[in-house]
Amino acid sequence: MGEPQESDGGAALMRVSDTERQETAERLKLAHDQGRLSLTEYDQRLRDAYAATVRRDLDVLTADLPAVRRSELPTVQAEAAEVEKTEAKREYLKEWRSWAGTAVLLTGIWLVTAVASGGLPFFWPIFPIGIWGAVLLAQLFWGDDE
Repeated sequence: MGEPQESDGGAALMRVSDTERQETAERLKLAHDQGRLSLTEYDQRLRDAYAATVRRDLDVLTADLPAVRRSELPTVQAEAAEVEKTEAKREYLKEWRSWAGTAVLLTGIWLVTAVASGGLPFFWPIFPIGIWGAVLLAQLFWGDDE
């Protein structure tokens, strides 16, 4: 008696995922690019799409638009992969900058001790600099598991 009834409206009340919101946003972008939606309409519907909580909220936004095959939708995943690749490259270069800064610091310490002792001691910074550099080069050629 107090249990929810299964009906055609059951699917419309199903909560939506971020992927479904993104697909609807892609569909709205395609409609805007084709001239089916004005910029104002597109902006409002896009906001509503990201605020949607149930399937019915998304269905209302695309009810007056023609059906679109999934293959026609712009691929946001490709854009996300490109952003991720750029971010990974930025992180890798950041590691090299850290390596270079440490190399300068250690070489500076070695140089100060060389001047203070009046001779040229063994160049010990080669070990931390060399090992760290080898690890960074290995990441370049064999990648990172992250």
